Amino acid sequence: MSGIARMHSVVLDCPDPKALAEFYSALVGWKITRVGHDWATISDGGQFHLCFQLAPDHKPPIWPDPEHPQQAHVDVVVDDMAKAEAEVLALGAVKHAHQPAEEGGFTVFLDPAGHPFCLCDAN
Repeated sequence: MSGIARMHSVVLDCPDPKALAEFYSALVGWKITRVGHDWATISDGGQFHLCFQLAPDHKPPIWPDPEHPQQAHVDVVVDDMAKAEAEVLALGAVKHAHQPAEEGGFTVFLDPAGHPFCLCDAN
């Protein structure tokens, strides 16, 4: 089945595009391919990109508060949860106080701009 369009990128609003690109570049191992005052992009060299757009008035979501939903989040798969947790914390992530205990297999963090993301156990 062919679609109307091809997926190109996901864009996250943030107060500092370069800093958030550096965070996600270190997290997933993709290269920073573009940096400007109001935009930064990372890519693995393929057609899909993760981009960061300047939003000076950015207010991070307050998950799991339904009045301020997360709207979107990034899931990444890791082979060693304990090692990955230590590494993302060293990059500036914060472990979220709310962890959906009934789900298991993932841990919720906030990136340096406050966007939720999950480390998901590959095993």
